[in-house]
Amino acid sequence: MIKVAVIGALGRMGSGIIRSVAEQDDMQLVGAIEKDGNVHIGKDVGTLLGLGSIDVALTSDSTLDDTLASMAPDVLVDFTIADVAVESAKIAARNKVNLIIGTTGFSASQVGEIKSAVKDNGVSAVVSPNMATGVNIFFTLARAAASIYEDCDVEIIEAHHRHKKDAPSGTAVRAGELIAEAMGKSLERDGLYGRGKGVIGERGNEIGFHAIRGGDIVGEHTVMYIGDGERIEITHRAHSRQAFVGGTIKAIRFVNKNKRTGKVFSTFDVLGL
Repeated sequence: MIKVAVIGALGRMGSGIIRSVAEQDDMQLVGAIEKDGNVHIGKDVGTLLGLGSIDVALTSDSTLDDTLASMAPDVLVDFTIADVAVESAKIAARNKVNLIIGTTGFSASQVGEIKSAVKDNGVSAVVSPNMATGVNIFFTLARAAASIYEDCDVEIIEAHHRHKKDAPSGTAVRAGELIAEAMGKSLERDGLYGRGKGVIGERGNEIGFHAIRGGDIVGEHTVMYIGDGERIEITHRAHSRQAFVGGTIKAIRFVNKNKRTGKVFSTFDVLGL
């Protein structure tokens, strides 16, 4: 039985993961963590999510160290925000708990902190901006198209709900990284995020990013490869967050099977892509 704890337990993703974990024959929820000060701290998380009592009380992230030490989960799943996820990863690694991190918006230095914590403590982690199986197929296709159609112009358009905090999305950035690598470009040098207003001149040798925010859009990503006389578009649309939840369940099984490696894996590793 894989013992699972979830931080961000009442969030859009966290609650979906808890519901799915409860349905798995090989998993047991042993911890549910939320931001310190949440009015539901101490209540049964199953009752809060309409599952009935599951004898797991919601705890505060301020006591995460104690929670992990006492509950001893095999895996901590984190869908919070970047600053929180980095500190949670360090605490989990110290407690020899493997990690699934689906949080986005990390800086390069924060990614380095997570990798160091995983390596130094000999745990394993899956870190990905998007756990959905379909999105990772989208990544594979996007990279393949870029490696063949090298002289085209590339534009990446993403759309999400009004509550999403980071832009462009982590998924769009990851697609851009893969495309840049395939085309011999550098996203740091060649990424262009929006084009402003007015006379901006001719298009340069950039990879363009455009972010749309509104309503309850779960997540849409399109890469346009635009040449003379033709273009290719590759699109992924998430119909519901269940796409991300299902991928997270696969990642939990993977990291539990490949525990204590000191390595940070991606969903490409999980899916064998």
